[in-house]
Amino acid sequence: MDIVIVCIVALLASGLTFFSGFGLGTLLLPAFALFMPLEQAVAATAVVHLLNSLFKLALLRRHIDRRVLLRFGVPALLAALLGAWLLSRLGALPALHRYTAFDHHFEILPLKLAIGALLLLFALIELVPKLRDLEFDARWLPLGGALSGFFGGLAGMQGALRTAFLARSGLGKQAFVATGAAIACVIDISRLAVYAGTLLRVFGSLDHRLLACAVLAAFAGAWLGNRLLHRTTMKGLQRIVAAMLFVFALGLIAGAL
Repeated sequence: MDIVIVCIVALLASGLTFFSGFGLGTLLLPAFALFMPLEQAVAATAVVHLLNSLFKLALLRRHIDRRVLLRFGVPALLAALLGAWLLSRLGALPALHRYTAFDHHFEILPLKLAIGALLLLFALIELVPKLRDLEFDARWLPLGGALSGFFGGLAGMQGALRTAFLARSGLGKQAFVATGAAIACVIDISRLAVYAGTLLRVFGSLDHRLLACAVLAAFAGAWLGNRLLHRTTMKGLQRIVAAMLFVFALGLIAGAL
């Protein structure tokens, strides 16, 4: 049953993430946490996330926009190291509010509230006709990379911010997916380098069969997403991104994610 549940989540999340650029870790972590301690679940999710990004990169590597990769990826890499280092030095800020719903306890944290509000703004842009076709000038790409990398290292939330910027940077759909996957790999590798001690400590005790099945299921989801990509327009991708950002932002603000 554990393999079935985790594989279904990995398959569906990877397929959806192929288009949206984020969400795999958010959906997969709770699935892993049902069957293993949280520390192991975090490590397993990080491994699947990185390998899945590399697999997407292999599928679409020829479509990478190297200009965007450099202008966005280099600041993201440096900022991710700073964010991960800060996370390792600082304890979590106290929750602004705690509440109980459906027999579960939730906390509204300052960091997630700030990220959620920012993502909500990006999602709402899609609903305003005059802003719907807005694109970010190339000079804003380093800022987007720095914000994405920093929050990715600090709170593991880099994917949504990265996607919000890239979706309006003038990229075609293949370049959008491929460049996003390349940047995700850069940030994942830098982040995992900081977390290496924790990962090495728990990796030996992981359920490697469950981990391998999750990786293969994620690969299958990415492969299916790639097969469907040619049927999707860039406008369609932007709408998928907007919907995912909206749900993700509300989840962060409410303390559910």
